[in-house]
Amino acid sequence: MTFDSGIRNPQSATRNLLEKPFRRRDLLGIRDLTAAEIIGILDTAENFSEISTREVKKVPALRGKTVINLFFEASTRTRTSFELAAKRLSADAVNISVSSSSVSKGETLLDTAMNLDAMAPDCIVVRHSSAGVPHQLAKVSKAAIVNAGDGANEHPTQALLDAMTIREHKKQIDGLEVAIVGDILHSRVARSNIHLLTKMGAKVRVAGPGTLVPEDFRHLVENGLEVCTHVEDAIEGADVVMILRIQRERQDAAYFPSLREYSIHYGLTNERLDLARKDAIVLHPGPMNRGIEIASEVADSSRSLILDQVKYGVAVRMAVLYLATGGATVNG
Repeated sequence: MTFDSGIRNPQSATRNLLEKPFRRRDLLGIRDLTAAEIIGILDTAENFSEISTREVKKVPALRGKTVINLFFEASTRTRTSFELAAKRLSADAVNISVSSSSVSKGETLLDTAMNLDAMAPDCIVVRHSSAGVPHQLAKVSKAAIVNAGDGANEHPTQALLDAMTIREHKKQIDGLEVAIVGDILHSRVARSNIHLLTKMGAKVRVAGPGTLVPEDFRHLVENGLEVCTHVEDAIEGADVVMILRIQRERQDAAYFPSLREYSIHYGLTNERLDLARKDAIVLHPGPMNRGIEIASEVADSSRSLILDQVKYGVAVRMAVLYLATGGATVNG
């Protein structure tokens, strides 16, 4: 292979990809991925992670490709890391501000997609407040579609970067006990992580106010998922404690009495974290509501890997863009 992908060992990396192929055009969610596909993405991301440590943080892997970031919701980490990922792979990255686009003038989502498609991009990264939008775009677009979060449905790249963070620090996912605490009902992060972690052999316990745990989860005691009534039961003995943000922008009802009440009963404090294993790590998808779902002393502690998640997010999104657009020999 003469193509320089920028991977440290292109030949072994290519063999690895062929052994654990990701042959999909789109990344719409974790639900439909196999464990082998997840491992393939994570292995590719691990190979790409070294690029961010170089003096010149760019490789020619996607030179000549175009990636459009189409975000209908506000985002800092996700949009920035997708833009950085595209640029570090030498792709042309185009960010579209929906507030100043034709959507604000009444253009339908379908028309927007068809017009963007006419410009022949190679990949469209989309975030939308409504579940299923990336799936609809995938039906009409010739470009690869990557889901950057659709409503309360899924956020696949967040789950992948969480998995990479866990794997880098725990060296495995299989057999780990993971507690996911907080606003499960509105969390696309929780859903994608539950799909991924259980596929990879982890045991997942979720906990939150009764009004913020989906009813169907209460009867789903299979594939390693358990619903706990008390947050302490979820955290006790956990190897990983994942805290979710209270998504006030998605809540149109009073799901709990007050933020202070939530903090008292469900916030992650040092006392609650002490129930987990001594080497347990803490994750949070951000942005954090300090003092509500997580105490500052926990967020800033040595057990917190929140900034590592951000770091690995760039590598994961490089891998996703590389694989979705047919980088090197991934399509055989």
